[in-house]
Amino acid sequence: MVNPMQDAPILQDRLPLHPWEEPATRRLPGIQPVEGRDWLRVDEAYAGQMGLRDRLIAGQPQVVHATLPQAEPAAEELYATVLDWLRDEPGFTVTATHVTRPDGVTVPLDPAQPLLTLGRLVQQDLCLMQSNGAEYDLTAAILCFPASWTLAQKIGRPMLAIHKPVEIYDEALAARVHRLLSAIRPDQPLWRMNFFTYDDYMLHHPRVEGDWRKQPTGKSYVRCERQTLLRLPKTGAVLFAIHTIVVDANQLAPEDYAALREAMH
Repeated sequence: MVNPMQDAPILQDRLPLHPWEEPATRRLPGIQPVEGRDWLRVDEAYAGQMGLRDRLIAGQPQVVHATLPQAEPAAEELYATVLDWLRDEPGFTVTATHVTRPDGVTVPLDPAQPLLTLGRLVQQDLCLMQSNGAEYDLTAAILCFPASWTLAQKIGRPMLAIHKPVEIYDEALAARVHRLLSAIRPDQPLWRMNFFTYDDYMLHHPRVEGDWRKQPTGKSYVRCERQTLLRLPKTGAVLFAIHTIVVDANQLAPEDYAALREAMH
């Protein structure tokens, strides 16, 4: 499968950790506290990933972005929060009208399009979730690198419905996740990491709910998502940020790859 938006691999040099090897990160939901400013990251794949994000946002904005009316204040708060983070991040130059990225690209600031603008500044996909009382709904997102799901099918839905195709995500786990989301404090973001194997390197990997995902036939690519959760203090919305990491499976030692496959099944 080749997407004209991405005709070559965009890979990290290595996985920052092997989440399947540690009980604390292997079990669901595998939540850990974030230390310091580490709820966003810039890594060695920044230039390649951002070039692809630029192309996706320019060419398919209706596919990679959605903001429901009730999420507009939260999107504006997130916009200001991320710009504050970038001001202290080496390699970024932030002015009142634009941001120059570490790869030398200058991005105009458009507060009227907060998520589309942020999508061109950080590697992470940014999803906003807001409580409906019983669950949290996905109310806004810039999602350039979906791992076998589509934003159009998930926007506006609560967490249990979003995870309907995931067998292990039952009502008991949904209740645990809701308690977790409700307990997040603005001063203590959290993180977790998942892991998959894929036959291809495509970062933009959408899949319609109900379609069967082809299982990898060989030792190809390992895809991990470092997911962070941050409570926005003014609106109370929860940011779900997804940093996608793809490496050649041959980068792992044979015993590490075997342990990964065992953990997946």
